[in-house]
Amino acid sequence: MATVEQLTFGDGTAAALAIGAPAAGPGYEIERELAAARAGRVAGVDEVGRGAWAGPVTVCAVIVRAGFPAPPAGLTDSKRLSSPRRAAIAGELLSWVEAYAIGEAGPAEIDAAGMTVALRRAAIRALEGLPSRPDTVLLDGIHDYIGRPWPVRCAVRADLRSVSVAAASVIAKVHRDRLMAGLGPVEFAFSENAGYPSPAHQEALAALGPTQHHRLSWSYLDDLPRWRHLKRHRPDVEGQLSLL
Repeated sequence: MATVEQLTFGDGTAAALAIGAPAAGPGYEIERELAAARAGRVAGVDEVGRGAWAGPVTVCAVIVRAGFPAPPAGLTDSKRLSSPRRAAIAGELLSWVEAYAIGEAGPAEIDAAGMTVALRRAAIRALEGLPSRPDTVLLDGIHDYIGRPWPVRCAVRADLRSVSVAAASVIAKVHRDRLMAGLGPVEFAFSENAGYPSPAHQEALAALGPTQHHRLSWSYLDDLPRWRHLKRHRPDVEGQLSLL
């Protein structure tokens, strides 16, 4: 997996986060820098569900409107928002952004191809779902899991410093949470844990075994002797990203 040049736009946000000072919501710091560099139309991309035990990995790509309009109040990285607030902001974002698209890769695909390939496929599905092809793809983090021919730029904490990435983070999270809430059996409490290993989820796994929604290559099966025989070998591919 290639690591691309890490962008370090600005000089205040990272320092504030490092010392625990409160940080304002994301602005257009990165988008303005990219505009000055004539990067063209920018699509912010973020994912959710990488470390879950069940459900798909979900990627959202967002293009915001030209002119750097003020984003919905309270927009930030989805992990910093309560569920009700996140849903409310997502509702505003769907009509506020110029365009967005969502791509997913399900548990069977993750088991068969590995997480890095699954992430790439989900991201490409999202990008190809946009009404126009972006000139630059802005990706949160330091690893380009999308690759050529997409023109990817990576930036650390982009979900806290870029409106387009923060919007993608919120839309992806709300979309995936709603999808998981509709999955059963009810004992797994997917509506509460979204496929992550909450106590209720772990207890249901031990008693009932994995469902069709579970990733069977995950190591949690090593700790469940009754269901260990269901484990599938995860592809040992060089460059696989961490699950977290």
